Amino acid sequence: MDSPSTPEPTGAARPSREQVRAAPKVLLHDHLDGGLRPETILELADQIGHALPADDPEALRRWFTESADSGSLVRYLETFDHTVAVMQTPAALTRVARECVEDLAEDGVVYAEVRYAPEQHVTGGLSLDQVVAAVQEGVEQATAALGGRIVVRQLLTAMRTQARSREVAELAVAWRDRGVTGFDIAGAEAGFPPSRHLDAFEYLHRENFHFTIHAGEAFGLPSIWEAIQWCGTDRLGHGVRIIDDITLDQDGRATLGLLAAYVRDTRIPLEMCPTSNVQTGAAASIAEHPIGLLTRLRFRVTVNTDNRLMSGTSMTEEMMRLVDAFGYSMTDLRWFTINAMKSAFLPFEERLEIINDVVKPRYAALGA
Repeated sequence: MDSPSTPEPTGAARPSREQVRAAPKVLLHDHLDGGLRPETILELADQIGHALPADDPEALRRWFTESADSGSLVRYLETFDHTVAVMQTPAALTRVARECVEDLAEDGVVYAEVRYAPEQHVTGGLSLDQVVAAVQEGVEQATAALGGRIVVRQLLTAMRTQARSREVAELAVAWRDRGVTGFDIAGAEAGFPPSRHLDAFEYLHRENFHFTIHAGEAFGLPSIWEAIQWCGTDRLGHGVRIIDDITLDQDGRATLGLLAAYVRDTRIPLEMCPTSNVQTGAAASIAEHPIGLLTRLRFRVTVNTDNRLMSGTSMTEEMMRLVDAFGYSMTDLRWFTINAMKSAFLPFEERLEIINDVVKPRYAALGA
């Protein structure tokens, strides 16, 4: 069962940014190609002659966040043309993965699942297997250098607009004991329902392998329903539109529809990415984000970054924005973190070890 201390404004002291940065954090929804350092993009682009919209790191950083801040998921996804373009060689993929792990650890993340679509990194002649190997090399270089401060696993994503999901699912299973812990589908939701990839999901079920599905972000309840009831997803990537199946009366009392009740009853984790959802128009603002109500109603809510470069964010930043919008305390942030660790695609004993030996003691030291 989840912790009995449901996050609501408690009147406790507002956490400082320093406290939030020091707190151990768990990240389930972070895209490798959405978190590059601008300096790295500039250097890699120069090596391959790829034209960029800006020629210095700060200007390039601004371009990414401003372009992504359009209210359109389609426009948001266009920013990835530049990051994916510079991630087509083993050396580039290893560097990007290594720097990703370094940046997450610097932000206080103790466990992360980092996702990307191998099929988007083969234009330079790499095989799908070589892509995964290059990323894993970067992950292992960083985690070794950091001395166990962070545990990182890969999630392999298939693009829902393409037809390689079964192939990528088989790739993920082949790497299951070598750094890959799950599978995902992503890309434009409208017109590309998850049930189009049923063969991949049925295969993953037969292999006892974990997967999550981007659903309920740009498209509504039908996408969530298919992801759960047709495909059998373990988690929902975003899932913000589950709010459409909840009604509030004049006194603020909530009535859950059948789908929302099922999601809550079965503790299906919601990989919520507040800043990204505001950028793509899935939420009007952080203060109006469904995460507030879903948290109050005790859904299995987790907090995530989605794309750190495009959203100009980090786990510390996401949590601080929730603190500002909803008055959450360190105890509340601990609740989100334990929710995420419970929902990770790690074996039970490994999840429990991180919760009991890392998350709880470090939050206790911070007064939570």
